[in-house]
Amino acid sequence: MNVPFLIAWRYFRSKKKRNIISIISNISMIGVAVGTMALIIVLSVFNGLEDLVRSLYGKSDPDLKITALQGKSFPVDAFLVTRLRAVPGVQLVTEVIEDNALLRYHERQMVVKVKGVSENYYQQSEIDSAIVDGTHQLRRNGEDFALIGAGVQHELSIALENRFAPLQLLYPRNTPGKKTLSMNPETAFNQEPILAGGVFAIEQHVDDSYIFVPLGFAQRLLRYDNRRTALEVKVGKRPLEDVKAELKQVLGPGFQVLDSDEQHVSLLKAIKVEKMFVFITFAFILLIASLNIFFSLSMLVIDKRKDVAILMAMGASPNIIRRVFLMEGAIVAQVGAVVGLSLGILICWLQQRFGLVSMGMATSVVDSYPVKMQVSDVLWVGVAIVFITIAVSIRPALNAPQIDLRENL
Repeated sequence: MNVPFLIAWRYFRSKKKRNIISIISNISMIGVAVGTMALIIVLSVFNGLEDLVRSLYGKSDPDLKITALQGKSFPVDAFLVTRLRAVPGVQLVTEVIEDNALLRYHERQMVVKVKGVSENYYQQSEIDSAIVDGTHQLRRNGEDFALIGAGVQHELSIALENRFAPLQLLYPRNTPGKKTLSMNPETAFNQEPILAGGVFAIEQHVDDSYIFVPLGFAQRLLRYDNRRTALEVKVGKRPLEDVKAELKQVLGPGFQVLDSDEQHVSLLKAIKVEKMFVFITFAFILLIASLNIFFSLSMLVIDKRKDVAILMAMGASPNIIRRVFLMEGAIVAQVGAVVGLSLGILICWLQQRFGLVSMGMATSVVDSYPVKMQVSDVLWVGVAIVFITIAVSIRPALNAPQIDLRENL
């Protein structure tokens, strides 16, 4: 029988406590509950945002992306592509040329990222599901078309398939032996016209800067010849990490093979860092809310001096007395934590199910704040509460046995 726990539970459930100690204990539980609930909700929102980023970029990102470790392009031939396709688990290899270019339409212009892709691009990308106007086809009836981001269309007021005013893409001409750009635009830039055939909406950063064109068009405009900036790989049923490791062996040390998270490592790392700092901040807030436990236990020790003296006279050791008050602090904190966890999980479930809190923006890609609950978050919150409970309870518990028996009996 756990005597310290039984005594602490008796103190906690005592109906005779109508004094300030009871009020402070209740305030402590409410503070812990609110802090725990807020911590669970905020961490779940960050999890939801992380998943949202992955899902948004997943429409255009490949399973694996091969790039050069040095320089922005590398030579690609049929032999290299064949070797990559021979790797077990590789379903598709798409050749990509990507670079900045100047886009001009009527009297307006802006710098965009031109992404030239081979014909099999749509067999591995889900960007066709993000089309909001026109069609996703980059080549129709032997004619090249561009797929433009919604932000690019809005910025330049581009009309689709306007044959009287096609898009004009310009790229600086690299003349051997010359380090300066000619002042004559006709000789300084490669210029290629192309019609806008469709508009996509994936994510604001992509929508505001990208246009997709056929690989051959990008070769003519950018003068890349047999060089490519990336090779995008679609993986079949084989585990992604196994395919990634084997591709590294085939390619050698001059290349890097990036999975989806590594392609956006800076953005995902920023979300994780923000989540960590939010956790630390709310943990401190929870610690401040739990200081009421310290005050309530300190007052309880004073109030229960006679009970402590009786227990010690009956043979209770100082360690047992300390455990009584540690248990009392733990009960107050854990009851508040359980209530807070329950409320936090309930609110997150309601948000997932019914979208109670909307994003409040007409241009948002989702109607309500995304949330995702993770067991690891609940465990970390539980660990934080345990440490906080020990921190605020240990001092009153250590002071509890330090009484004069003769004065309190």
